[in-house]
Amino acid sequence: MKITPRLSSIIHLVENCGSVADIGTDHGYVPVYLIENKICKRAIASDVNIGPLNIAKDYIQSRKLSNKIETRLGNGLKVLNSNEADIAIIAGMGGLLIADILDESKEVARSIPFFILQPMTASDKLRKYLYNNGYEIVKEKLSKENERIYETMLVKHGEMKISDDINFEIGEKLIQQQDELLIPFIDKKLSKISIIMDNIKSNSNETVKYKQLQEKHNKILEVKKAYESERHN
Repeated sequence: MKITPRLSSIIHLVENCGSVADIGTDHGYVPVYLIENKICKRAIASDVNIGPLNIAKDYIQSRKLSNKIETRLGNGLKVLNSNEADIAIIAGMGGLLIADILDESKEVARSIPFFILQPMTASDKLRKYLYNNGYEIVKEKLSKENERIYETMLVKHGEMKISDDINFEIGEKLIQQQDELLIPFIDKKLSKISIIMDNIKSNSNETVKYKQLQEKHNKILEVKKAYESERHN
């Protein structure tokens, strides 16, 4: 089994546990790895679609792990009972959907000590949801796969302090931990914003949006300069 950098960043944030729930398990690679390497004792692998779940089930059976990994068809944390998982992994979907999954199953979510979240989009909106709903980001990790950089977060219940709103966009833990992919990650964000700004520059109806993007671009650039300056001192 080949573990890609994106999946590896999830696995490396999992600490030894009794039970892990992989929400949106896809092929089931992560729970199989966690069980085979004795990181977790048992696992629940779920997916909202029967096709991927059957692929995961076949893979789990081929590794002779059906007695340790249970597959469940269903949406989000609704497949779990309270106190059934020590860690829940929610990856491979947008940040808004991850926030919705947490919000729709608050009772179950409260019973899970740790979460590993990997938003494909809208990571800023996910961080904002976590901040406003009693979650704390413990660690963050960037991983690069096929020129794309992924953000992975280890989250627990608690209070999170945000020193500046730009840290919803650029996770403060990434700066504190001096993630080796932070500068390329920031550069990609700056490039993306610049392209959008160039596209709307000629549209007089978009002046407010342009100014908002310009302000965000400048703030992210400040974060980059401050980070580079601190590292060189």
